[in-house]
Amino acid sequence: MKWEEVREIYPDRFVKIQILKSHIKDNVRYIDDMEVVQSFNDEKEATRELVRTMDNTLVYHTGKEKIEVLIKPIFGYRGAIH
Repeated sequence: MKWEEVREIYPDRFVKIQILKSHIKDNVRYIDDMEVVQSFNDEKEATRELVRTMDNTLVYHTGKEKIEVLIKPIFGYRGAIH
C-alpha cells in the first residue's frame, strides 16, 4: 500500500505500519510500500505504541503529506568489548 492510500483510508489519524519496502537517500529513509497494522484515535495510545515499535514497524500521523524518517548516526557506540 502507498502512503497516499493510507492517508485516504485513515484521514487525520495515527497509524502503525509494517514497512514492506523502503530506500535510503541522504540519511532519510523513504517508505515505498507498507501495510497498516493498527490505527489510533488517541495520541497517548499512539505514543505508547510508538515506544514499543521495533525493526520495520513505525507509528506515523496521516496528516503528514510524505512519510520520511530521518536517520541519525549514533556516536560513541563501539560495540562489544572482548
